[in-house]
Amino acid sequence: MFVKFTNQHFILLLQLKITYMQYSQLKAMWSITKASLRAITRSPSAMIFSFIFPFIFILVFGFIGNSGSKSSFKIVIDERSDTSNALYQAIVSSENFKIVHYPTHAELESDLNKGRLAGIISITKNISGNTSAYDLVLKSSSSSNDKWPQLKSMLESINNAISNKTFANRPNYASFNFNPAVDVAQVRAYKTIDFILPGQLGFSLLSAGVFGVAFMFFNLRNTLVLKRFFATPINRTFIILGEGLSRIIFQLITAVVIILAGYLFFGFTLVHGLQTFFDMLILSFFGLVIFMGFGFIVSGVAKSDSTIPPFANLITLPQFLLGGTFFSIDSFPKWLQPISKAMPLTHLNTAMRNIAFEGQTLWEVKSEIGILLLWGVLVYTVAVKVFKWE
Repeated sequence: MFVKFTNQHFILLLQLKITYMQYSQLKAMWSITKASLRAITRSPSAMIFSFIFPFIFILVFGFIGNSGSKSSFKIVIDERSDTSNALYQAIVSSENFKIVHYPTHAELESDLNKGRLAGIISITKNISGNTSAYDLVLKSSSSSNDKWPQLKSMLESINNAISNKTFANRPNYASFNFNPAVDVAQVRAYKTIDFILPGQLGFSLLSAGVFGVAFMFFNLRNTLVLKRFFATPINRTFIILGEGLSRIIFQLITAVVIILAGYLFFGFTLVHGLQTFFDMLILSFFGLVIFMGFGFIVSGVAKSDSTIPPFANLITLPQFLLGGTFFSIDSFPKWLQPISKAMPLTHLNTAMRNIAFEGQTLWEVKSEIGILLLWGVLVYTVAVKVFKWE
């Protein structure tokens, strides 16, 4: 993400008319911030990668919605079910079902409420004295309204097939107990935009933090702007703070636009309204500051403009593909999931989704924030060692 620095910083240097005794580091830092922010907003590449590119993805997935159909349905077989019967064997062997298992009941409930799971099936022996040998029970949620009607029909067909062929002239093999008014839990609809928007926001922050900072400081050195800054009384720390603050302001404005556009036009879920909105902005700030550390590393190790993109892509591309931007990391092979879970973008995306849809607070996603902070310590430790002023 190349930001061109021409006259803005040189004009700033000429405007530093305050004498050394009256010099204010904070005022100088704010002047740098404003000049850098103007340069960012006038850069086409900064606008494309930070705002337009993620926004296009949000529009596409927002219009697509949840209209896509699936060839198989993810279901859970209740652990108390009887598995020594023909109905269970027929369900397990059917290509229309994908049997999944969850380590905890909380994870199961989460996926059921988000519509990732078509339903929970229970098969038990009938001890009520009725003619059917088994009881078949289906539980689902309103988030799976596009799945459980078909799932219900498939289960009925399997039950009828077993009853009519294998056990002809006998009562139904299983008594199918399903009442949508009772057995379909009414929950918030988990829409495609609820998954995609946090991922695209995270991608925008990652791209801006790495590419933006890398190109910015490399060009400040290359055009001797930093060297001219050194001729003024401003402290080097305030130079970095000023330039970094401009990037933070621009990206937080971008985050506001992305979140509000998703909420107003595509029904993106903000469970607690403004509180959720501001929590997402705080998370965006944490994520951006950490990703900017990667940008400082790239600007320090790059030898020329042409070497910045390869170094930056080594950091951003794996996270973009494996950090849960477009797909849940649960869909990846098991050997790949630990790698995905180690990436900072994965934890930022997870925290964003938990806060936006599930209504968790910042304290409740403290484990995700803690891992991000650990990444921050590691990244800035390396950045301090490789960063170059000249």
